[in-house]
Amino acid sequence: MITFANVTKTYPDGTVAVDDLSMEVPTGTLTVFVGPSGCGKTTSMRMINRMIEPTAGTITVDGRDIAGVNPVKLRLGIGYVIQSGGLMPHQRVIDNVATVPVLKGESRRAARKAAYTVLERVGLDPKLGDRYPAQLSGGQQQRVGVARALAADPPVLLMDEPFSAVDPVVRDELQAEILRLQGELQKTIVFVTHDIDEAIKLGDRVAVFGPGGTLQQYDAPARLLSNPANEFVSGFIGADRGYRGLQFRQASGLPLHDIQTVTEAEIDALTLAPGDWRLVTRDDGRPYAWLDADGVQLHRGGSSLYDSTIAGGSLFTPGATLRLALDAALSSPAGLGVAVDDGGQVIGGVRADDVLEALEAQRTPAGQERSDSGGG
Repeated sequence: MITFANVTKTYPDGTVAVDDLSMEVPTGTLTVFVGPSGCGKTTSMRMINRMIEPTAGTITVDGRDIAGVNPVKLRLGIGYVIQSGGLMPHQRVIDNVATVPVLKGESRRAARKAAYTVLERVGLDPKLGDRYPAQLSGGQQQRVGVARALAADPPVLLMDEPFSAVDPVVRDELQAEILRLQGELQKTIVFVTHDIDEAIKLGDRVAVFGPGGTLQQYDAPARLLSNPANEFVSGFIGADRGYRGLQFRQASGLPLHDIQTVTEAEIDALTLAPGDWRLVTRDDGRPYAWLDADGVQLHRGGSSLYDSTIAGGSLFTPGATLRLALDAALSSPAGLGVAVDDGGQVIGGVRADDVLEALEAQRTPAGQERSDSGGG
């Protein structure tokens, strides 16, 4: 467990970066520090490994006051991941990963051997170990950064906006990778971000920092969305917090409606009335896009499949969240979200009104009908 007790950081010019912070980060959890620039979230995290020294207060890790621990020894026992990996460009990937074990006295041969296993654990081909950081993509560099932080098997992992420098697709992949690794390893992780969506997606608990380095709210993501502590938190989360809250509600049991499908080879023989839609599937049965009457005419006129169809929106897997189900329905031009099985095969469609009915059912206790009388 990491504990902050009345921790303050004031700089010589009088700037208060962190103001009287008291909170606990439970062992084995992923806690996210989030907030706008200059709110003290990164300063708070860096005080855990004494990269920044507090002006007042006490920080303990597993009950031990870190002020009495040698800073170098402390940092060797805490993993640290920063933007763009922070890799040493003159060293091969495998030597980057083996850095901390070697510094702790492990032989270079043994550290390198173990490093190959860690590379696999974070989803990288061990063959990349012989390359230099500049020969890797941004996402691969960031995975190497995570591997290096995990190489000495530290109980605590600090992550300072690690995914902010990569594109959205890679960012989603890295977020999923962190959740997978945390499910396996159960580290005590403090993760800093300015992105509230990332915080809600990753965190077991989320700490929202505000102006002047003050902690505004520290809560589970679902409660943060449903019960923001004040106007600052509500404004920082955004006006669509109700929609975001759907990601914490399961969509099991949603009815699936029939979807009429067509292959590209069948389009020219198809007749559609205005307002009718067909889902175009690939040869292997996976969904491709939606087609309407105008699209049929374009295809007959020689347009490519891409030019004659309309993007189908996001896909939904039954048993996922209500947010994914609603997004699939709303992003579909046909008003019918495409549901697929684990193999990507179309199994039906989901409608927005079914999602709303499921939400209402989850809000209403079993056996108790919602009353329409009384106040608003």
